[in-house]
Amino acid sequence: MSTAIGAGPARKARLFPLYRTLPGFVRDPLRQIERISEAAGGEVLRLDLGASRPFLVTRPDHVQQVLRRESENFVRDGVFWRPLRALMGDSILAEGDEWELSKRVLQPVFTTRNVNALTELMAHAIGDAVDKLEEPARTGRPIDVLPEMSRIVNETVIKVLFGDKISPVEADRIIPAMDQVATSITFRFLLPFVPHSIPLPGDRAFRDAVKVMDETLFGLVEKYREDPGDGKDVFTALCHARTADGGELTDRWVRDNLLAMFATSTETTTVALSWLWPLLDDHPKVAEKLQEEVVRVVGDERVRPSHLSDLHYVRRTVQELLRLYPVGWMFPRIATKPTSIGGVPIRPGNTVLISPFLTHRLESVWDRPLEFDPDRFLPERAAGQHRYAYFPFGGGPHQCIGRHVFNVEAQMILASILSRFRPALSASVPAMPRIGATLRPRQALEMNLTPIRRCA
Repeated sequence: MSTAIGAGPARKARLFPLYRTLPGFVRDPLRQIERISEAAGGEVLRLDLGASRPFLVTRPDHVQQVLRRESENFVRDGVFWRPLRALMGDSILAEGDEWELSKRVLQPVFTTRNVNALTELMAHAIGDAVDKLEEPARTGRPIDVLPEMSRIVNETVIKVLFGDKISPVEADRIIPAMDQVATSITFRFLLPFVPHSIPLPGDRAFRDAVKVMDETLFGLVEKYREDPGDGKDVFTALCHARTADGGELTDRWVRDNLLAMFATSTETTTVALSWLWPLLDDHPKVAEKLQEEVVRVVGDERVRPSHLSDLHYVRRTVQELLRLYPVGWMFPRIATKPTSIGGVPIRPGNTVLISPFLTHRLESVWDRPLEFDPDRFLPERAAGQHRYAYFPFGGGPHQCIGRHVFNVEAQMILASILSRFRPALSASVPAMPRIGATLRPRQALEMNLTPIRRCA
């Protein structure tokens, strides 16, 4: 049996039975899990969900063991992956040979060199997308935050990462379907052990949305499969892909990876940026400091890649945003061999849950963990922090390959909006998340934009 650092003698994990927490779980599942994590204080615990009894691991050294040191022993499989596997199949979100193949094909698109080469195109796409906020700002019409962030992100991603091969008509079908999947999958994500023969709320909406995405994506594959061009985008890379021995890959494989990359490259940035505005509304000093830096660095210009190196507070704000509200809030794993974590025996087939949301809020790890403070990421304050105290993009071999794209895109969108408008929520709304595959705001957010200049 392999051992974890500091494991010590074998012991039992503290058990939290479902019947004790069911009322709170039904009312607010995320808050209930957060309370359980607080009670455990970073120690390994076990959730008794009846049909499933996963371990919950939150301490940074334990997280590092699962995601990095023993990553081959903890695989992405089991009932908690069932909803996503049903949606995205043998894509980069799979495991084993399927994941290796997808990563080999897609990795060149997301190298730092290629992303840097695409940043000028990204800046133009973001500038054009933010231009469309001028009309509601001029007329005083409030914007609906989540749909508008989604529009800006999707217009950017389609042009930059998908080679502009998705037309406006096709985008108008995929984007609402993706939104429908993100909201309808909630109960299947929370109750993955419930057989599909037992209907749950959202099942029909999920099936309808997948049907729309299948029709659209398979149509795109048929259109571009034989002649995708020679660009450096996701679409072209997938259409040119071959197996290790030179064999052709199926249309289903291309579709699965198109869907996985579209979902992860749009949902992450959209949801993260949607959380920003209620946080700034609650922290006016942070908002003032952020706007001052953006206006000083960008001036009367459009945001360019060259501005990013001077937008230090913007970068820290995005980091802190993902600390409090990591979009991928839960990473399930299945053990394949006997081991132990913190002295607790883990057997083959046991599920281990890793949660950036919970680790990022541990009092034993972070000073004032619930406070929104971008300056906690100043180099002198972040020095000495455990590598896995902060892991919004996962870690180890399965760390998100699009993390550099997210950081550049999120900073550019934030800077572009704040260089041209002063945003203010129409009404103060608490930053309350709704649990699901990602953490979306529970309530709709409306925001007014006051113009401060027009781009030349």
